[in-house]
Amino acid sequence: MSDQSAEALALTTAAEQVRQQLRLPGYGGEAIAHLSHTIDAQRTNLAPAERVDFITAVGCYLGECLVRTYQGEWAAGPDGTTGVGIAGQLFFNPFFLVKEQLDKGATASVAGFFASVPWRLTDRQAARKDNIS
Repeated sequence: MSDQSAEALALTTAAEQVRQQLRLPGYGGEAIAHLSHTIDAQRTNLAPAERVDFITAVGCYLGECLVRTYQGEWAAGPDGTTGVGIAGQLFFNPFFLVKEQLDKGATASVAGFFASVPWRLTDRQAARKDNIS
């Protein structure tokens, strides 16, 4: 899915609506820290019937943060799920990541994940160099 696709545009638009509704400061690490706190706060307050919509909305925002911060793009993964591809090397499903934090709490924090992306990219690039040399 390219940046120009209707689906990518819909995901970006949904992310902006979430950003405005939650009054999040942009699309970087500070905003993700706030988002992580919001997810934790909703763990006990969210009715089962509201979980899917919450995961979808917040996942759109997390995905857009990955796109903007790490120059990713909305894409379809190998299994057909929607997520974010970064540097042609990594694919992340932001909806799964939000669900994991809802289910497991701080041990599966989206803030911790978000902060780990540069390391994951560096680690992947180092592994590629080792395979080439």
